[in-house]
Amino acid sequence: MKKYLPILKNSPFFTGLTDNEILSILHCVKATAVSQKRDSYIFRAGDSTEVMGLVVSGCVLVIQEDLWGHRNILSKCHTGDFFGEPYAASPGAVLNVSVVADTDCEIILLNVQRLLISCPTACEHHQKLIRNLVSVLANKILILNDKITHVGKRTTRDKLLSYLSAEAQKHGTSEFDIPFSRQQLADYLSVERSAMSTELGKLRDEGMLSFRKNHFCLNRDAYL
Repeated sequence: MKKYLPILKNSPFFTGLTDNEILSILHCVKATAVSQKRDSYIFRAGDSTEVMGLVVSGCVLVIQEDLWGHRNILSKCHTGDFFGEPYAASPGAVLNVSVVADTDCEIILLNVQRLLISCPTACEHHQKLIRNLVSVLANKILILNDKITHVGKRTTRDKLLSYLSAEAQKHGTSEFDIPFSRQQLADYLSVERSAMSTELGKLRDEGMLSFRKNHFCLNRDAYL
């Protein structure tokens, strides 16, 4: 696990902890590193889990799928991001999401339940870690709230503008890259890809924005 320390130290879950404390905690929560191939499932809807995942290379998608394969992307997790925390922290909770590898990736699985009970080794770092876990869960709520804000808009155009405006604010510039492919963006915004592509073309023709693949540049001076 030592090779992952540079990533772990930058994770909000391990904020305020030394290298030795992190390694001690990883032992306590039975951390396990696993490799996943692209498009393989890490968690499946309908299952339950006591572990949450930390991406240490590559990226994963948190999705919902219906019986016919229609996909709704809830979030995309990159190196240093967690997934599955709410379910791992709720004993017996059944997942209503799946987590699938978007690329070949490496994941560290952590048994959250061991944080919520008395540590058999009397680990003195538990209180810090529990506080950090609360912070991680709060951040996940904010991420989902952003998605609700975007998909709650009435039209595909409004959803696109809401999302792209939020990305510009997050990056602190009107020119930025988004983490999604075209199909993934459509799945994230819960719109048809063809309709979304049409609206992007209209926004470009109106001078609102320009784009190439996942790189966007918004025109602040355009008339809305």
